[in-house]
Amino acid sequence: MRTTATHPPENAPQPLAGLRVLDLATLFAGPMAATLLGDYGAEVIKVEHPLRPDPSRGHGPARDGVGLWWKVLGRNKRAVTLDLSRSGGRATLLRLAATADVLIENFRPGTLEKWDLGWAELSAANPRLVLTRVTAFGQFGPYAHRPGFGTLAEAMSGFAALTGEPDAPPTLPPFGLADSVAGLATAYAVLTALAARERTGAGQVVDMAIIEPILAVLGPHPTWYDQLGHVQERTGNRSANNAPRNTYRTADGHWVAVSTSAQSVAERVMRLVGRPELIEEPWFGTGVDRAAHADVLDDAVGSWIASRTRDEVLAAFEKAEAAVAPVQDVRDVVTDPQYRALDTITTVDDPELGPLRMQNVLFRLSSTPGAIRWAGRPHGADTDAVLTELGLTPAELRALREEGAL
Repeated sequence: MRTTATHPPENAPQPLAGLRVLDLATLFAGPMAATLLGDYGAEVIKVEHPLRPDPSRGHGPARDGVGLWWKVLGRNKRAVTLDLSRSGGRATLLRLAATADVLIENFRPGTLEKWDLGWAELSAANPRLVLTRVTAFGQFGPYAHRPGFGTLAEAMSGFAALTGEPDAPPTLPPFGLADSVAGLATAYAVLTALAARERTGAGQVVDMAIIEPILAVLGPHPTWYDQLGHVQERTGNRSANNAPRNTYRTADGHWVAVSTSAQSVAERVMRLVGRPELIEEPWFGTGVDRAAHADVLDDAVGSWIASRTRDEVLAAFEKAEAAVAPVQDVRDVVTDPQYRALDTITTVDDPELGPLRMQNVLFRLSSTPGAIRWAGRPHGADTDAVLTELGLTPAELRALREEGAL
């Protein structure tokens, strides 16, 4: 049951317990990777500039002056402040790095080196450290020193060129898609490097370019182009590989999505909508050929759906064992019975805002569940506690504050 992941029993084991991660990154791929690691038990220490915190604290709507996006992105992280450009901040970071397993950063290439905090210094302080560098374009190449965000990756990768209606402009996603994909990939890269460390005993550098993971998930487009010169055009909600595949409006003004990636499902849909004769057409036997006749199939499915309410459509498709889903906005998501059963949107108690609803941990583990232990903490809330645990004295903390390093 998902409740074991959401509200684990006291002292439930977590798979990444004992792992210490320093999160120096901002907006959004690097911090998301750290969040994913923290969700499964890693101790994540969020290091922010004393005067310029992670901009995600100010992104999107806020309640009572508290940014809500940060509550999600900053969950399971202890918040400390350090100015790495100052000598005291540099020295303190090296002391932290000596105790850590992973350091995640997304400064432009060369920035850590400018502060004498590059791989040479960090690995000298801790030869087992995994330094994870997340940038738009990677650590080398002609674009490496350009500023960049996920939007540029969505454009460069081919995603935008593929997205949208054929006669409309290329379409960018209304959320941080490339950053999110890169965040998932970065967490995977970190765990891969840690697995290698178990064999070699040594840390290494992870070089994650945000332009690459989104290209990886787009599929075989480079291979198609290499072998056939094939360039896929925008198809809107349709697919070049199967049909019917689209969104359709119901009689009561809702929308549903239909997919027929399997031949058997396509046949069930045609029987359900009263057009079994189409199954006998010579072009119906393959997904590509069906896609070439999408107008005919969309008309058959769309007209049937348009004469029925959403509930009637969903019930009929379920009975026919055909693939359908309602097109939901966030209001529907939080009440959806399947998401409720999985506890996908869970509740976290927060000292600042009280009960908060947010996405749960990413997957369920039966023996070592993850957990949201707390939502994003205030800027610098744990500085004194973390640095005192590190061995700094009250006098040293005062000196760092006087220097402006905290």
